[in-house]
Amino acid sequence: MALTKKPVNGMKDILPREMEIREYVLGKIREVYGSFGFTQIETPVVESLANLQSKSGGDNEKLIFKIMKRGEKLRLEDAREENDLADSGLRYDLTVPLVRYYTNNAAQLPKPFKALQIGPVFRADRPQKGRFREFYQCDIDILGEGTNLAEMELILATTALLGEIGFSGFKVHINDRRMLKAMAEYAGFAAESCDRVFIILDKMDKIGEDGVRRELEESGFAKESVSRYLALFEELKKENDGIMWLKDKLSGFLPSGTAEGLYEIINCVEAASKTDFDLIFDPTLVRGMSYYTGTIFEIEIAGLNCSAGGGGRYDGMVGKFTGQQVPACGFSIGFERIITILLDQGYVVPARAEKKAYLVEKGMPADRLADILKEAGEERAAGHTILIAEMAKNKKYQKDQLRQGGYDSFREFFINPLVL
Repeated sequence: MALTKKPVNGMKDILPREMEIREYVLGKIREVYGSFGFTQIETPVVESLANLQSKSGGDNEKLIFKIMKRGEKLRLEDAREENDLADSGLRYDLTVPLVRYYTNNAAQLPKPFKALQIGPVFRADRPQKGRFREFYQCDIDILGEGTNLAEMELILATTALLGEIGFSGFKVHINDRRMLKAMAEYAGFAAESCDRVFIILDKMDKIGEDGVRRELEESGFAKESVSRYLALFEELKKENDGIMWLKDKLSGFLPSGTAEGLYEIINCVEAASKTDFDLIFDPTLVRGMSYYTGTIFEIEIAGLNCSAGGGGRYDGMVGKFTGQQVPACGFSIGFERIITILLDQGYVVPARAEKKAYLVEKGMPADRLADILKEAGEERAAGHTILIAEMAKNKKYQKDQLRQGGYDSFREFFINPLVL
């Protein structure tokens, strides 16, 4: 098999300029989220296949990189199906590992527990521009807080982070899965068919109302229910206060306190936030994961054709492991998408200290070289970044390359100091 210089399909190499931006943003994530009381944790990239296939990951469960059993556990002669060969896989998100982590360590964790988790995830997806099989996720979650305070803190922390790295004027869409379900049941859809209805509704921004109508009817739903359902969205466009209108319209279908909860979250976040963004009630917001049980939210950044992050309340997941219900809510930023935006914008990491390059003539005597290294050490101790490199024949090209890495100050050291 021939060697290849290219990464495996769906993976990518990260060049120094992007790495600098990534590390800066990661630092801001830890700083901002830490100020809100979130504690960083780490979970293994490998999870039990039973956990990964627990019907908590939606369509992502179809994209698992499975890991073959090892040693005595691998019995090829007895294998009848794929799961006979594999017992674990690479994680496809950070939520399933977090829930397992919490149930395993709950006795040692504070309540509520505010978790920050950053790390690579893997999906056997079809690679395309901006979509890779390995990518970073960044999640904050609050477990053990059943009030709307969890949603408020998550939205405030996430928007504060985006503001810190230069984003403004973006939108956070908010909805509630209970509102979605009430609308579907009001229209006449059976409760057990709601997830299928929501999957189609989630395409509204891509295929429009006519496309949603067509897919719902092609899926076998009654035309009367489809028309009544879509009429709700049409009427909502005319209302200044969609939440209150839906509360009245869905009387008997909408659980008590749902509309009031959305009001409370929106009003408190708007009053407390110092970041420039809009928090908007969006009755078409679905979020793909079926594990969401209440409030859901999603970030929209102008010029980006997909979500820049999202999350919501998933009160039922911990109970799948322990049988005891624990309230849980989380928000994940689209780390890779945000990095892509910053790269496209030519983002420059704010200078923390001067970055200097010492260019040393080839053949420098050891005693002189020792003096240069000592001087560099003193500058580093003062907080500066110092790179020492042998001087190239084409100094102009060498300096141009170094400038791309953020070095804009140069010192040249010659064997004969009189050389200019």
